Amino acid sequence: MTDTSSMRTVPMNDLSRGIEWDRFHFKSALKSVLDSGFVEKGFNHAAFAAELASYLGVSKSIGVVSGIDALKLSSKAAGPQGRNLVLTAANAGGYTSTAAKRADFNTVFVDVEKGSLCMSAETIDAGLIDDVGVVLVTHLYGNFTDIQEIVEQCDERGIQVVEDCAESIGARRESRFAGSVGDFAAISFYLTKNLGAIGDGGAVVTTDAELTSKVRQLSQNGGDSKCSVELPGGLNSQLDAHQAALLTVRLPLLDSFDERRYEIVGRYAAAAVGTSITLMPADTDSHVAHLAVARSANRERAQQALRQANDMTDVYLPVPYHWQPGFGSSAVSLPITILAFREVFSLPCFPELMEEKILTVCDAIGTLA
Repeated sequence: MTDTSSMRTVPMNDLSRGIEWDRFHFKSALKSVLDSGFVEKGFNHAAFAAELASYLGVSKSIGVVSGIDALKLSSKAAGPQGRNLVLTAANAGGYTSTAAKRADFNTVFVDVEKGSLCMSAETIDAGLIDDVGVVLVTHLYGNFTDIQEIVEQCDERGIQVVEDCAESIGARRESRFAGSVGDFAAISFYLTKNLGAIGDGGAVVTTDAELTSKVRQLSQNGGDSKCSVELPGGLNSQLDAHQAALLTVRLPLLDSFDERRYEIVGRYAAAAVGTSITLMPADTDSHVAHLAVARSANRERAQQALRQANDMTDVYLPVPYHWQPGFGSSAVSLPITILAFREVFSLPCFPELMEEKILTVCDAIGTLA
């Protein structure tokens, strides 16, 4: 007898649906790479870098192996000499803090705002001490948080701002895109991201020519040519040409995919009115709904009820990173981070989610007393 329970379950993601649509385009992109003879760099690599920079409204884009490489390279290139601290949040999945550690910085964790769960000028102010060289700001869950005031704060102190846009590509605020406000932005093309590769990939974007040169050198083992090393701490990190070719095909579709995500979150939010959960706010332009994020004072009970209705849920951050032994900062007080750690969970949200599955989730949400 066939078990149909998995067929009825609403998945957190279903990559097979997106890949099915991409199958022809992926084959065509792969053929163009093989025909060119360049599996690294080459035309496809350069073409995607140019398309991405144009889309975001920045002057330079450098394709790298992963989002965490992008964060490391950005931090390494941005950090003023003699300053060994990076300021970041503990609820960002650990990618910023891990990248900072790989770039030879020590991490200082600061709290986040209660509404957006992102860093703000107010939450970082006390942490802007003399040894801080870089502030890593994550636009969490797809929310392009307003960082203009953070940039101004940091400019006054000679501190560089790196935007972590792993979850927010396509979000815009007052005609500017996430990734175009700070000194650098790091982007992830991991396969579940809003703009995902078949595997992994990343990019560093900036408008600063000098910083661009430093990132390019650091991504090529620290030098401009094969056997030269001008900068210490480099690594070999180049976006594969076949990933670049596929991402070039997917980029023009990003806005429509982001709109679909936003629509799904809006329907969940409407279903949640009068229930025991709330959906985090998502403004049309400044939020691209990488995740559909819900909050509940009794998260375990809410998740159990949703699972009984065959609706998958997940906890994005099971342990905040200032509690992780590898970072040794458990003594710091981050009350909003801890509150979110206890309340936040995610619901299925991806562009290919079928209508019947959305209705299943909405019906399940409506039962939560």
